[in-house]
Amino acid sequence: MVARARHLVIFARRPQVGVGKRRLAADVGDVEALRFARGALHRLTQTLGRDPRWRLWLAATPDRPLDWVRTGIAVPQGSGNLGQRLTRVIQALPPGPVVILGSDTPTVTRADVAAAFRALGSHQAVLGPAPDGGYWLIGLRRGLGERLPFEGVRWSTAHALVDTLANLEGCRVAMLREQEDIDDGPALRRWRARRP
Repeated sequence: MVARARHLVIFARRPQVGVGKRRLAADVGDVEALRFARGALHRLTQTLGRDPRWRLWLAATPDRPLDWVRTGIAVPQGSGNLGQRLTRVIQALPPGPVVILGSDTPTVTRADVAAAFRALGSHQAVLGPAPDGGYWLIGLRRGLGERLPFEGVRWSTAHALVDTLANLEGCRVAMLREQEDIDDGPALRRWRARRP
């Protein structure tokens, strides 16, 4: 039996002033928010993109141009809410387990991604919880006819994780360590204070 490819997808906005990290920019300014976005994306793609255990995809928005993507295979996110964009990207991938994370959790390591794929060996889904009630990672084993767990999720609220878990009722779900995504000034300051 041939093993199916593992797919790691990083969801990212083109690092450009005014394109992403608007809540962070409101707290720390456009230049500092852009500096963080560029640095975090570069670190993640360099750290995670060179691992032979998975294929790296970068789900980008805006959809065009994609010439700024330097590492991984660029795919457009498309329009709609986060659940619609996640669904579109997952359905466009070749067969195999998929792990998705955002570009704003700079503490993610290869060990975290490897743990997520390992969990998918015995679970249908894996989640990495965030302290704000959301999650920094979701992984799905992906079987034929399997429904994706994104319908009705209240994105960008304290209910996103709970809503997703409710959609996964009846499935075996693994949980990874909690990590914080950097959405605002206080989160950026906490991350900087913890850096070696």
